[in-house]
Amino acid sequence: MTTTDRQKKISYWPTALTIAGSDCSGGAGIQADIKTMSALGVYAASAITAITIQNTTGVKGVAAVAPDVVEKQIRAVMEDICPKTVKTGMVNDASTIGAIVRALDDYHLQHLVVDPVMVSTSGCALMNKEAIHVFKRLLMPKATLLTPNIPEAEVLPGISITDDRSLLQAGTAIARLTGGHVLVKGGHAKGCTKTDRLFDARGLVTEISHRTVDTNNTHGTGCTMSSALAALLAKGLTLEEAARGAKRFIEQAIRSGAGYEI
Repeated sequence: MTTTDRQKKISYWPTALTIAGSDCSGGAGIQADIKTMSALGVYAASAITAITIQNTTGVKGVAAVAPDVVEKQIRAVMEDICPKTVKTGMVNDASTIGAIVRALDDYHLQHLVVDPVMVSTSGCALMNKEAIHVFKRLLMPKATLLTPNIPEAEVLPGISITDDRSLLQAGTAIARLTGGHVLVKGGHAKGCTKTDRLFDARGLVTEISHRTVDTNNTHGTGCTMSSALAALLAKGLTLEEAARGAKRFIEQAIRSGAGYEI
């Protein structure tokens, strides 16, 4: 294969960049993102924002990577691999958010998937209060797609979600803040089905449901969902097609691992 042929082959291979924290247990964060994108046939590059100390029982601590190092990682990937789709996950502080925005502003993106990772399943705060304000002001408006779970969808617009009506209100409010689309994930809702709802600034676009899987093995599902969305968008699917495909992928993953124990 000549150099020119190799360059052509690389240029047509779908690529994505994940900007997120590292999970040493391999179940969430950068590790889950890379596994998911690779499984879906997308080349995954990464920029690490923080190193977490965690395992299957919970998060024990978080050590942030210096913001200038985060920015340099992003620029190194964007200048060489040139992914058009980027996904952000855990960002621990306001300075790092600023560094991410500065870096991404210099490159043309087709899609930016933003997963607002604020609190771990075990209750550990992963984004401080100052960072939440900067996140809403600087990063959210750039998102093609925001992927909050129900607790995050309450925090972002300041709306308590108690029923379907308040969920619709919150989802629409967040979409207006971003100017893009919002996928409110339904994994925290009780009942025999889990329903994700896709919104734009006008309101509800579509609902995507699957039957609830009885399992405690849900660590990293939010990271997996958002990276699946980024991967499918990188492959050229529409937002709705990507949302449906990512939902199928995460359902199969949860169902396949439902009975495993460590």
